[in-house]
Amino acid sequence: MAAILPGATIGVLGSGQLGRMFAIAARRLGYRVHTFSPDQDSPTGQVADHEVTAPYDDLEAVAAFARGVSAVTFEFENVPSTTVAALGGAVVVRPSGQVLHVTQHRVREKQFLSGAGLPVARFAVVTDAASLAEGLATVGVPAILKTATFGYDGKGQVRIDRPGHAGAAWATIGQQPAVLEKVVDFACEVSVVGARSVDGDVQHYGVIENTHRRHILDVSVSPARVSAATTEQAVEIARAACTALDVVGVLCVEMFVTHDGAVIVNELAPRPHNSGHLTIDAHVTSQFEQQLRAVCGLPLGSTAARGPAAMANLLGDEWADGEPDWAAALAVPSVSLHLYGKSTPRAGRKMGHLTATAPTADEAERLVRAARAALHPR
Repeated sequence: MAAILPGATIGVLGSGQLGRMFAIAARRLGYRVHTFSPDQDSPTGQVADHEVTAPYDDLEAVAAFARGVSAVTFEFENVPSTTVAALGGAVVVRPSGQVLHVTQHRVREKQFLSGAGLPVARFAVVTDAASLAEGLATVGVPAILKTATFGYDGKGQVRIDRPGHAGAAWATIGQQPAVLEKVVDFACEVSVVGARSVDGDVQHYGVIENTHRRHILDVSVSPARVSAATTEQAVEIARAACTALDVVGVLCVEMFVTHDGAVIVNELAPRPHNSGHLTIDAHVTSQFEQQLRAVCGLPLGSTAARGPAAMANLLGDEWADGEPDWAAALAVPSVSLHLYGKSTPRAGRKMGHLTATAPTADEAERLVRAARAALHPR
């Protein structure tokens, strides 16, 4: 299939901040962008050429949307399979519905990873109270019970420290299909954002080190401060996952690094990822431009880093005492501000991020944390 060239219109299912940053990258390269979601005046819609507001299960609206674009991509993976099917065969859809089918369901994702020979924590499939008890006997405690669908930023998860807690945990997740995973005693969390082209070329942004607060990504640092052997292992796992899934687009592999330097896969995200936001300011080609290139059948861009960088999320909590002091944050050298156009800040809601670049990863992290702290001068 011929490449989809600048001037064409790209459709995005979903309209949050990932779609917004994708649309900005696409517009810069001369593409038009249409977005489809149930939301109006959305982060993506504010910068897209056209915003369609309709439920994902309005299949007639989805089919009409597909007729107006040359390709469709996604900014989140929890799109109903019927919606993907309604896009029809007349438009390019990347990544494929099969990729979404695997990655939007934790049981299928774990089984895929295990079947591909990629390292995962010991796990068991849970469908009822009896299988949960059997799983705990096999997996052991402590363990994490995770709903099979619609889990992100720590939602749909409960820790089980003793077998006697199983009943309460099962009730907490609403007695729905789940995966039970052995808790990993990790030294740090990392991710590798990779991209795969139509012809199978895989590029990546190295290993990014992540810290979380209240189960939400807080700060990312690139390059990760891990050993060369761990870096090599993490990159090879990400490359293998991209190839095994036959991804065309961007795939983020979230991983744990154990105290002895081994790497264990936690989750997959078949789209740009929060930890990759720093690529906008710190790499030759951002993860969002890379997504566009892959979707349009163009050669992938250089992922060379301009230098170390760090990213700090800005949650709605930053507005608790009024408007943050943006001027104070921007006075910190080498800091960039990205706000997502969301009108209503709420605790835990991702409203934007800060990025800092510096000669070392440690200095980049110090600068980005200082900039965020400056939002609330005392």
